[in-house]
Amino acid sequence: MQFISTRNPDLSIGFGAALRQGLAPDGGLFVPAEWPHHIADIVPRAKEILGVGTEDNLAALARQVMQPFCAGDALAPVMDAICSEAFNFPAPLQPLSADGRLSVLELFHGPTAAFKDFGARFLAATLKRLQVGKSRPLKILVATSGDTGGAVAAAFHRQPGIEVVVLFPKGLVSPTQERQLTCWGDNVRSCAVRGTFDDCQKLVKEAFLDADLANQFDLSSANSINLGRLLPQAVYYVASSLRVFGATGERASYIIPSGNLGNATACLWAKRMGAPIAEIVLAHNANKTVPDYLSDGVLRPRPSVATLASAMDVGNPSNLERLLSLYPDAAALRGALSAHSVDDAAIRARIRSDYRRTDWVSEHTVWCPHTAVAAEVYERLSAEQRARGRWVLVATAHPAKFREIVEPLIESPVPVPENLARLFERPVSCVEIDASLAALKSAM
Repeated sequence: MQFISTRNPDLSIGFGAALRQGLAPDGGLFVPAEWPHHIADIVPRAKEILGVGTEDNLAALARQVMQPFCAGDALAPVMDAICSEAFNFPAPLQPLSADGRLSVLELFHGPTAAFKDFGARFLAATLKRLQVGKSRPLKILVATSGDTGGAVAAAFHRQPGIEVVVLFPKGLVSPTQERQLTCWGDNVRSCAVRGTFDDCQKLVKEAFLDADLANQFDLSSANSINLGRLLPQAVYYVASSLRVFGATGERASYIIPSGNLGNATACLWAKRMGAPIAEIVLAHNANKTVPDYLSDGVLRPRPSVATLASAMDVGNPSNLERLLSLYPDAAALRGALSAHSVDDAAIRARIRSDYRRTDWVSEHTVWCPHTAVAAEVYERLSAEQRARGRWVLVATAHPAKFREIVEPLIESPVPVPENLARLFERPVSCVEIDASLAALKSAM
């Protein structure tokens, strides 16, 4: 399997090389040169493969998902071990409505209680193997709006031959998120950037194209611009859609909290591989670049707006380039997905009301602000649309990461998972820098 740049189909490399480089030399993003449809072959055996009513074996399924993409690559013989390392925690699909037509996919059971643990751990498992025998360390740059940096820092902490630089917007992440970004030390350096997430993301892209840095370091990225972060995220969409299909004979429809569009792209890619997925609905906060583009066909990247759902505060989403490589204009993209925008007032109201509702399977459902955006979008669907699908809300983070927001709204404490509680016992270390390439070079 070869991977090509979104900007030049003649620029192609193998799986391991694409993961190690992160960004294509022309500034484009790597995408598969061809699309295997191998998941379609196992859909008729969904019930047999997953065992309805039992926990999914994500590692075993991940090997099937990843096999054609790493075929012929040096990583192929060790893919079983990579998947076992990366997918060693669950992604349970929990029922919400009594009739079973609404469920929530919980992606927050990993080390940093966010969906990005899956991709970060897969990338760490691959890059540490690719780094064996190299004469100088691999320098990984990661821009984060909150959750990515923590997941990457945890996954790469103390990995030999790898150094990580995390860039996050100063004052624009939650206190718990900031703790996750700054408590590592050792081979992980954290930089609070005086700017927005878009500024952080821009710095990473500029660094990759800078000749001086290329001469000094072997650079890679751990953002969802890296293929190795994004492809493994397709696994939990394959698993959950097979579970819905095996239990009901119907395809699953997803509502996905969306910012930089990595999670949304992973869902589309899972569907392209043949996973039994029906509708894909993107749930954005007040950063409306994608909903506006689908509405009027004019792409207007803009500065990001700070919201309660801070990990989605992205005004110029990188992975839109990947989506447009599959669907080259707004009309084509509208045929693949829809997108809606939710403001902070609606986020607050949804967290309050869903905590108090009594018509769901479990009482006192608590959302993080990002998952609340998805829950609000579901409520805005027409009754006809809701009735014709098996809907899955994608829960991207544990609400304890946003206790400062959530607890006053539900007037109750949010229990802190043990994995998050441990982070507060570690000392923090961080440097503050301007949003300039010169400042980043100095920090590196």
